[in-house]
Amino acid sequence: MLLKGKKALIFGLANNRSIAYGISKAFKDHGAELAFSWAGDAIRKRVEPLSEELGGAFTFPCDVTSDEQIAAAADLTAKNWGKIDILVHAVAFAQREDLQGRFIDTSRSGYALAMDISAYSLVALCKAFEPMMNDNGSVISMTYYGADKWVQNYNVMGVAKAALQAGVRYLAYDLGGRGIRVNAISAGPIKTLASSGVSGFGDILHHIEKYSPLRRNVTTTDVGNAALFLASDLGAGVTGEVMFVDSGYNTSGTQLA
Repeated sequence: MLLKGKKALIFGLANNRSIAYGISKAFKDHGAELAFSWAGDAIRKRVEPLSEELGGAFTFPCDVTSDEQIAAAADLTAKNWGKIDILVHAVAFAQREDLQGRFIDTSRSGYALAMDISAYSLVALCKAFEPMMNDNGSVISMTYYGADKWVQNYNVMGVAKAALQAGVRYLAYDLGGRGIRVNAISAGPIKTLASSGVSGFGDILHHIEKYSPLRRNVTTTDVGNAALFLASDLGAGVTGEVMFVDSGYNTSGTQLA
């Protein structure tokens, strides 16, 4: 029970196929108490049954583009729990039209939206929840290989994830004095609600299965187990890092069919 007695806030749970679900399941299996955010009634209807399934202590509204809602979520969490140990940031969004074609055609508003939700929200959440995070806590965010290399149709999301990864390093320094670790997991492609918006995603899955060193796609369980390591004392010496959980694909060079 690596997380017994620990309290974890999960931002970004969408359904039982989401990466946040895999992380939540791993945390629950190792004794953590969980609470979940939702943004809008449509997501709430999906999150609340999953929270009940996972033994969640409470759910709460939080649109990460709103400083007021983030502050209200922090107040509610403080009233319910007082302190937290783990914060999971599995939140990202870009307009569908910006996840196809050429990156150069990204609109100013689309760029700003992707950056706000996918990158700045981590900063905003860390600032709001820092006062109630216990020393030696853990913050975990989600990124993707498209932040480091060009990936067809990933476009503005790749740029936003690159900003997110830089943010992880700066936040790790800001919070490190209290032993709070900030890391990101770069998961391989997984069929989720978010990934469905990337044009040609099915082709990416087939490519990874064929050319990654492990010759398979990763699962939400794989990602959950990696997050468990980072959230627990096993990862006490790891911060400011991007951990790849992608069947080793990021280590590959030129590949010939």
